[in-house]
Amino acid sequence: MAATNSTAVHGHMMHMTFFWGNSAEILFSDWPGYGHHGRYILSLAVVFALAVLVEWLSNSDFHSADSANRAAAALLDTAVYGSRMGLAYIVMLAVMSFNGGVFIAAVSGHALGFFLFRTAALKDPPVTSYVKRSDLTSDEL
Repeated sequence: MAATNSTAVHGHMMHMTFFWGNSAEILFSDWPGYGHHGRYILSLAVVFALAVLVEWLSNSDFHSADSANRAAAALLDTAVYGSRMGLAYIVMLAVMSFNGGVFIAAVSGHALGFFLFRTAALKDPPVTSYVKRSDLTSDEL
């Protein structure tokens, strides 16, 4: 009886521990493949971008709180949540290739997304209509 597992078909073993190198399979059979440096770098860029996108979707508000059509807002929230979860699982499956570069790309993408969309570093400070500088006027100083 002929074996039909991945080892018999492709002639290599799937890694079960982290490894370094550009010879990997990420998400799809023969992608990026073995000895394809450009496709490996493209794969890392896609995993990085997907991780940033997951963080953006996690922190985006696509409707206003006083939305007139609550059912449509709920459906939009559900679609965004489903998309975010699907993308997060794709990133997780990519990391399960056990390639060190993919792991670093995913963690770096999530970290950059967190920095861009969750921290106050790039957000405008809240606008205040009244700022009290001092109780004394310039004449009294």
